[in-house]
Amino acid sequence: MATTKTASPPRITCHHCPLRQRPGFRDFNESELDFIASFKASDVLAEPGASIITEGERHAQLYTVLTGWGFRYKMLEDGSRQILNYILPGDLIGLQGNIMLEMQHSVESLTRMTLCAFERDRLMTLYEQHPSLAYDITWLAAREETMLDEHLLSVGRRSAMERAAYLLSFLDWRAKSTGASSDDRPANIPVTQQHCADTLGLSLVHTNKTFRKLAADKLIRWLEKGCEVIDVDGLRKLAGWTPPVEPKRPFL
Repeated sequence: MATTKTASPPRITCHHCPLRQRPGFRDFNESELDFIASFKASDVLAEPGASIITEGERHAQLYTVLTGWGFRYKMLEDGSRQILNYILPGDLIGLQGNIMLEMQHSVESLTRMTLCAFERDRLMTLYEQHPSLAYDITWLAAREETMLDEHLLSVGRRSAMERAAYLLSFLDWRAKSTGASSDDRPANIPVTQQHCADTLGLSLVHTNKTFRKLAADKLIRWLEKGCEVIDVDGLRKLAGWTPPVEPKRPFL
């Protein structure tokens, strides 16, 4: 069962945010940066398996991922889990609660995560005073919708091999585009086969057989704590998927 978040780590100031130095992210202008610095409430450290947001709760904070991996999921009445998407540095967590009042999914940390926490009740000030940041939030929400569209297509229409190839090539792309993994080295994706089964809509046995076939074709290598992508081009070809071309992405 997921644990709760741990105490706050040493505060990282927005002016020294490591994401601002990564090539995939757009930087703030001075006015935006000053506002974000005042908007930010704290830094939060989440250990692997921590419950960051729980479905059905009203949460007082929004989070931006600074480091680490997490995932969004929903639980069914029979106890089975469907993973909806994965969360990496720069992603915004908890925006749904502003519209629906209660969260419609849960969020759990996959690895150790550092989160920037923002007070939800101050979000309207952002919309009123900084339309450029409001547009950034809209961009992030639209981008999440686009990714979920592709995931639904994969679960509904791709074969098991194609689904697995898509998932791993998608996570490889996300890791490299966020700077969570180096462009010139194989991506180490910190997921278990159970996480993958819960994402792909397959049984654990079927997932294991599928990954063994991908490994036999020298597309991936399964490690003790995750998967190493060896041939990302081969995975993309098998999945019939090409990563979207994106501009420098915003974040809060």
